[in-house]
Amino acid sequence: MKLSDLTEALGGKLAAGSPEREVEGVNSVDRACASELVFAEDAASAAQAFASRAGVVVLAAGDATACPEDKCAVEAPQPRLWFARAARLLHPPAPPSGVHPAAVVGAQVELGEGVSVGPGAVIGEDARIGARSRIEAGAVVGQGVRVGADCRIYPRAVLYPGTTLGDRVTVHAGAVLGADGFGYVRDSASGAYTQFPQQGTLVIEDDVEIGANSTIDRGALEETRIGRGAKIDNLVHVGHNCVIGQDVILVAMTGIGGSSTVGRGAVLGGQVGIGDHVEIEGGLILGAQAGVPSHKRLSLGGLKPGSVFWGTPARPIAQVLRELAVVARLAKGSRKAASRE
Repeated sequence: MKLSDLTEALGGKLAAGSPEREVEGVNSVDRACASELVFAEDAASAAQAFASRAGVVVLAAGDATACPEDKCAVEAPQPRLWFARAARLLHPPAPPSGVHPAAVVGAQVELGEGVSVGPGAVIGEDARIGARSRIEAGAVVGQGVRVGADCRIYPRAVLYPGTTLGDRVTVHAGAVLGADGFGYVRDSASGAYTQFPQQGTLVIEDDVEIGANSTIDRGALEETRIGRGAKIDNLVHVGHNCVIGQDVILVAMTGIGGSSTVGRGAVLGGQVGIGDHVEIEGGLILGAQAGVPSHKRLSLGGLKPGSVFWGTPARPIAQVLRELAVVARLAKGSRKAASRE
C-alpha cells in the first residue's frame, strides 16, 4: 500500500519523504526492514527509529526534523494509535472461504454474504451469522444464536443458545459464552443444593474482544451484557447478570461475581477479584490482585478518573502506601525493642 493511501485513510501529515513509498507491514524498531513502518512517541525513540532499517516512521509533530533522506516520516497526534490502525489496513482479513464440507449447519440457519465456516464447526438450528463473519474450525454456535457482521469466532469457542453478538466481535479459542451461571439454592433441612434457574441471555455489543479460555455466563432470569468496545483478556470469568460497561478492560485471571456492574472505561488488572452484587464506578483502575467484597460500591470519591485502587478491600493506592509505611515503621520499632531486651 502506498504511504499516501495510508495518510488518506488515517490522517496525519507527511513530514518527510515520498507519498509514493510502498509500505508492506509494521514491525518493531529492531526488526523492521525498508518496506515496513515503525512508530516513535518521543524524541529519543524517534532517533532510534531513524537509525533503524525501517522505511517509514510515524511520530509526534516536531520530531521529524532529523529524518534521513532515505526514510519517510508521518506526523500524527497519537503515533502508537496511528501505527495500530495502519497495521489493520496493511493486513486485511482473509477472503471468505465459504462453508467447509466437514462443517455441520443446522436447519433454517441464515448465513450472510461472505460468511466462512471452518471444518468441524457446528452451527445450530435457527442461528444467524452476519456478513463476512468467520466461524473457525471446531467452534460451536448454538441454536438460535445471533452473530453480527465481521465477527471472528476462533477454533473451539462455544456460544450457548441465548447468546447474541454485535458487529466486529472477536471471540478467541476456547472461550465459552452463555453457559449457566453459578447459582444454587440450599435446602436448610438437608443441606442439598438445587440450581436456581439459569435461563436468561447474554448480549455482547459491537467491537468487543474476548480472550482465549475466558467464560461469560448468561443471565439467571434476565441478561448479562458486555458493553461496546470492552476488551477481555485470556482466562477471565464474568458471572451471571453482570453488566460490563463500554470500553472496560478486564485483564487476565480477573473474576467478577454475579450481578456486579463495572462502569464505562474502568480497568481491572490481573487477578482482580470482585464479589457478587458489586458496583465499580466508571473510570476507576483496580491494580493487580485487588479485591472488592460482595455487596460493596467502589467509587472514585472525588478522585479524578484514572485513579488507581489497590489491595483487599480495594482502596486508593496512596492510602494503601501510607498504611504499608505505618506497618513497616511499627515492625522496625518492634525489632529494635526486641533487640534491646
